[in-house]
Amino acid sequence: MASLRILFIGDIVGRPGRDLVKAGLPALLDLHRIDFVIANVENAAAGFGITREIGDQLLDEGVDVMTSGNHIWDRKEALDYIGAEARLLRPANFPAGAPGSGSYLARTQDGRSVGVINVMGRVFMVSIDDPFAIAAREIEALRARTRVIFVDFHAEATSEKQAMGWHLDGKVTAVVGTHTHVQTADERLLPKGTAYLTDAGMTGPHDSIIGVEVQAALGRFLTAMPSKFETAAGNPRLNAVVVDADDATGRASSIERLSYSLEELKALGHG
Repeated sequence: MASLRILFIGDIVGRPGRDLVKAGLPALLDLHRIDFVIANVENAAAGFGITREIGDQLLDEGVDVMTSGNHIWDRKEALDYIGAEARLLRPANFPAGAPGSGSYLARTQDGRSVGVINVMGRVFMVSIDDPFAIAAREIEALRARTRVIFVDFHAEATSEKQAMGWHLDGKVTAVVGTHTHVQTADERLLPKGTAYLTDAGMTGPHDSIIGVEVQAALGRFLTAMPSKFETAAGNPRLNAVVVDADDATGRASSIERLSYSLEELKALGHG
């Protein structure tokens, strides 16, 4: 069985998240023998959206495909960037006419193919097209060209994420959730060979409220008054997941959660 190891990096939030990737990705690739890297980047630009400069930087640092979610359009320049950069995905279930694509067929450095699909949930989220039907459509389009297919399901509700995992069990290599910025501890292999995790977590400042400075976010809960959200800085941590797959069948053989502080990542680089 030929093994292919995929690293998926949870939502990169602002400069603290980008600094974690820059400092730690080379060491993670070596330590975990990674063949392919996917990262959710919808919060990479000061917590809201993505810019061409930041996206290009992440690609240069070793990210192979970038996924996103509801914040993909927060920066106006993303409208042009996503049309020019096929490795930046937006949820496939945005209605027809949205720029960009929700899936991508990539290749590892040694020539093996990997499909990546990005879909977004509808529970407690903006109402867009059916993610379950769209995911099935995108899988069908990729399966003739690859057996290894990774799905980033950007959704709020745990129940909707679990439903997607069961819906796609045996059809894809992995279904990993994003959006909540809190890493869950329910990683498992589903019965038909799909790796599942409800949320990969956040690569960014963990002394925060899901990446935002505590007082600004807390103030909204205490007073219901608007306040400007700024990306926090304290306790930066990289949250990610590693999935091992058989590149002939697409079945996952293992899934492992990762959580590293900036200091731990720097130590890996000097190890």
